[in-house]
Amino acid sequence: MAISDGRAVRARRSVALQNLDLNLLVSLDALLRERSVTRAAAGLGLSQPTLSTALSRLRRHFDDELLTRVGNSYELTPLATDLVERVTGAVGVLERVFAGQPEFDPAVSDREFTVVVSDYAATVLGGPLSELLAAEAPSVCLRFQQMRTETVDAAPESLRAVDGLLLPHGYLTDLPHQDLYDDQWVCMVGAGNEVVGDTFTLEHLHALPMAVTYREPTRFTPAVKQLHMVGIEPRVVAVSESFLALPFLVAGTDRFALVQQRLAARLAAAADVRILPCPFPVTPLVEALWWHPVYERDTGHQWLRTVFGRVRDRLRHETV
Repeated sequence: MAISDGRAVRARRSVALQNLDLNLLVSLDALLRERSVTRAAAGLGLSQPTLSTALSRLRRHFDDELLTRVGNSYELTPLATDLVERVTGAVGVLERVFAGQPEFDPAVSDREFTVVVSDYAATVLGGPLSELLAAEAPSVCLRFQQMRTETVDAAPESLRAVDGLLLPHGYLTDLPHQDLYDDQWVCMVGAGNEVVGDTFTLEHLHALPMAVTYREPTRFTPAVKQLHMVGIEPRVVAVSESFLALPFLVAGTDRFALVQQRLAARLAAAADVRILPCPFPVTPLVEALWWHPVYERDTGHQWLRTVFGRVRDRLRHETV
């Protein structure tokens, strides 16, 4: 009975897809992004009447206006707002399906790879990655897409629409991954901080104000979470969604921050800060490239993973 039911479900889906024009998905994506028939049509290289017809068909399909006029502009309906992320992901999946090739030659390929990444990981990996790509795959485009909570929370589904996600261990499980490098946590204080001498102590952790990245249930810095685990509740006075901003939120103040050592080494001089060892044992982080199993046999993706592997080998010899 279960097998029969499964075949019936697949049959209904097949009929439903046969009745859909997949070009409407591309039109819907443009309309939701631009919130304007005129701009969406221009971006797709279509006439405005053609896209207006597509919008009418989409409205009938969803039984929803999708775009509603408010004054001189359009706003998304609640349903349309809910569709934005799903439509973008669906378009990404389709592009990857139909761009698939039995062989991949990086020297002549103009394929675009999208990797979701924090500004910290992009800073550490961006230089060696760019150097390798420029030498071996001059027409390949590597798009770094800014990390979003929804991407991590919805994995592995969100990974269908991108080629990879750079994230430390501790957030994802049961997905293919490749470890890239490890990193230590260090304390960062302003160069002119007179409260802190040559060492940073547990007393400083309790007494000084702190700058952190993220501060939500599913968005946190692992080192700050470990502070809580040892019974220290820091006095947070500044929160940023950028790791690169932390040194500049500390400079010239009595604040401190816990920062990845590789990032701190790159930014210390520019931000006029000092780097000191942590006064408590902090578990090192291991940064990894994560991807969806659907890309395991993709020859282009296999090549991309080898590139990340060579960057890993370079970083192992880097003096931090």
